[in-house]
Amino acid sequence: MDFKDKVAIVTGGGRDIGRAVSLKLAAAGAKVCINYANDEASAQETRKQIQAAGGVAIVHRADVSRSQNVAALIAATQAAFGERIDVLVNVAGGMVARKPLADIDEAYFHKVMDLNLKSVFLMTQAVVPHMREGAAIVNFASLAGRDGGGPGAAIYATSKAAVMTFTRATAKELGPRGIRVNSLCCGMIATRFHDDFTKPEVRTAVANATPLRREGRPEEAADTAVYLASDQASFITGANIDVNGGVFFS
Repeated sequence: MDFKDKVAIVTGGGRDIGRAVSLKLAAAGAKVCINYANDEASAQETRKQIQAAGGVAIVHRADVSRSQNVAALIAATQAAFGERIDVLVNVAGGMVARKPLADIDEAYFHKVMDLNLKSVFLMTQAVVPHMREGAAIVNFASLAGRDGGGPGAAIYATSKAAVMTFTRATAKELGPRGIRVNSLCCGMIATRFHDDFTKPEVRTAVANATPLRREGRPEEAADTAVYLASDQASFITGANIDVNGGVFFS
């Protein structure tokens, strides 16, 4: 896959799956803007790894659930790499906390929806005017968007299901312009997300129930995302691709 002379933005691109996506895009020739919200050290380490391998990358801090921050992120990318943006990968998101229905208040509801859905909407809306035919957007939904998620994940699962629907809707709208939109529905990938929100015994049980008998690796999710962003996937759009080791069949 060749991304030479292409410009990519990866939200949440500093660690875990986002880091793997950033590294793989850069290795294929893309100029990458690594976005982060809080973990600057991880984002800078990702940039260093890209540059050490001969790639090109910048780092920009932005909470992409806020429109003014999204505008600044786009401006920083264009200042570094020019007007055109070829690839957007929306990795940024989060659960915040596991909460049963009785404990969910409006503030929590809006925070989770902003992190996972509003951020994808704002980034897509801001980037599309700078895309040309052949550009691609890859969103990160989740297996939770298909099966409702685990205990205390109702709003997270709902937000990810909305990302899946937004993916289909924008694929229809942007297809006539030659812009493709797809998403990944990842199962249990070995990331900080599960370190924070999933008990070790639950992770073991899920891994054992998965046909491949293990968790996924960030690099495996990134491989699929980069493929979907590439010209090799030129007739794939509106798809929500399962990357889950076979634990769930859509």
